[in-house]
Amino acid sequence: MSEEHGKPQGVPEGSGRPSGRPRMMVDLDPSGQVSQRDPDRARRQYLNYAFYRLDPAFRRLPREEQAELKREFEQAVMGWLDAPAEAGRILRTYSTVGVRSEADFMFWRMAFDLRDFQEAQARINRTRMGGYLTQPHNFISMQKRSQYVNRIEGSGHGLELLPGEGTYLFVYPFVKTRAWYDLSPHARQGMMDEHIYASGPFKGVRLNTSYSYGIDDQEFVVAFDSDYPQEFVDLVGRLRYTEASLYTQRDTPMFTCIKKDVAGILEDLA
Repeated sequence: MSEEHGKPQGVPEGSGRPSGRPRMMVDLDPSGQVSQRDPDRARRQYLNYAFYRLDPAFRRLPREEQAELKREFEQAVMGWLDAPAEAGRILRTYSTVGVRSEADFMFWRMAFDLRDFQEAQARINRTRMGGYLTQPHNFISMQKRSQYVNRIEGSGHGLELLPGEGTYLFVYPFVKTRAWYDLSPHARQGMMDEHIYASGPFKGVRLNTSYSYGIDDQEFVVAFDSDYPQEFVDLVGRLRYTEASLYTQRDTPMFTCIKKDVAGILEDLA
């Protein structure tokens, strides 16, 4: 922590960390470059954050035709879930009407095969309502263990994905500066220790971090799941004062998504 931030409260004299703070173990070779660690080919879960915008021309259609197209669209979307359990398909649906100008709704999809996302979009493309939709944003990422949070002794954090538990989902792509990767493992871990500690009191916000290296433009997609937008605003404000925030290159666009079923989303649209 820099001198500008000062010593946090609860730090005894001569202590290197706040009292009650969990002890971390530093991964000295997080990339596996030194040890030449074998590639991990274990099955992982992919995530897709697909944002859609409706052409206003749809609202000028007769109400009866709108209703027919909506029914067809909802059947296509929900039909994607009719798959064997081992496919691991999960769908969470959100409206962004009134809270984002370039997108009207978002589908958060999870699956073990990237081709499942192609199938989901193909189903939409074959609907008549699909002809009135564009995708201003579409993010792809992958679940894996956090090299920082998993260093907590006895911790299981970073292993479980708990999608869509709250009323709100706050989503954004995230990119670190290249200087971050040039830091020593101890320096990075120390900054993340501070980052994790600062987040500790915000129990009403659940973080889902996923990784996009090589499969999309961003490095991570972060999704904060909560029933309390005010708590999330305060959390992000507090994290601005941590040293790790100096190494953020990009964390926009930011989306506030409100959980609704497909019928509720379609009602918002027209």
